[in-house]
Amino acid sequence: MSRAGSPIRVVHVGKFYPPVAGGMERVVESLCEGTADAVESGVIAFNTGRATVREERHGVAVTRVGTIGAAGSVPIAPGLAAELRRARGDVMVVHEPNPWALLALAVTRPTLPIVVWFHSEVVRPRLQYQLFYHPMVRRVYDRAARIVVSSPLLAEHAAALAPYRERTRVIPFGIDPERWVATAAVRARAAEIRAAAGPTPLVLFAGRMVPYKGVDVLLRALAGLDVSAVLVGDGPSRGSWTTLAGALGLGSRVRFAGEVPHEELAALYHACDLFVLPSVTRAEAFGYVQLEAMACAKPVVSTRLPSGVPWVNRHGETGLTVPPGDVDSLRRAIVELAGDESLRRRFGHAGRVRVETAFTLAIMRSAAAAVYREAVS
Repeated sequence: MSRAGSPIRVVHVGKFYPPVAGGMERVVESLCEGTADAVESGVIAFNTGRATVREERHGVAVTRVGTIGAAGSVPIAPGLAAELRRARGDVMVVHEPNPWALLALAVTRPTLPIVVWFHSEVVRPRLQYQLFYHPMVRRVYDRAARIVVSSPLLAEHAAALAPYRERTRVIPFGIDPERWVATAAVRARAAEIRAAAGPTPLVLFAGRMVPYKGVDVLLRALAGLDVSAVLVGDGPSRGSWTTLAGALGLGSRVRFAGEVPHEELAALYHACDLFVLPSVTRAEAFGYVQLEAMACAKPVVSTRLPSGVPWVNRHGETGLTVPPGDVDSLRRAIVELAGDESLRRRFGHAGRVRVETAFTLAIMRSAAAAVYREAVS
């Protein structure tokens, strides 16, 4: 146990950890870095190779547990249970969904108080969920001192959390707004991007190229519109979506940019006229990229999922929301914003203010530290 006045020692159990890319990975990194005065963080995550590696990254002790393969998207790491058993600290934060970690915790039952950070629901066939995942969830969640979600809507709609309402706390994800301020270099690059796009409005998407992101819906909505688009990210669906763009006649107006460094992404945010997140399932629990676009004072078009996505992007205030999977509604929203510069400016300004007042790293880290203290006490 930490002495009075000393930092709380937190062991984060994640899936992977940067430089491996991913939404969960980015959140865990944000929680760990820059908090040593109140929280001393360590990480146990999976390695992408067979060896277990111990290292320090930006002042954070990271153990990457060797994996021998994967079952679907689930890494298999026989050594994880032993690492959890050896973990020392005041509280263990388990980032979910993470099936192998739940299995390891169910087997080892570590003595540290547990906080479950519930990033998103597990979207699996009902029978598969009931037979395999649900029993592990119950064993670990029943022991959890607190469960954290990123939005009130996720707390309300996630069925797995129904028995644990009294222990659930809402901590919105946060970013550093200053990281998205346009430097001279970013402004220059944004001007180049605008010039290449020509006079037509520029639409931006950023995210993993996986089915639930709904990029196919976006491409169909763009067909026939006098706009250009840049799609940032990579993943298993990129090839089929590139083919679809060609079949829809969008080849000359839609650019698949792949993964890009931070400076290029910042330039794209500042160059675009609007940002679109067309996700189609509740696997999109929050829409972290919405914060980045809003920090750059850009209006957002996103979907009314039963998750935190429409809570982050307020319809009629910071952007527009449409039904998921509805091509016509998405097209109308894009047309409305593309054709109204004053509306874009109003939504963009409101988005920047919303990020600065509700979604900063400082707010997220302070709320997390309070939950850790609750769990310890």
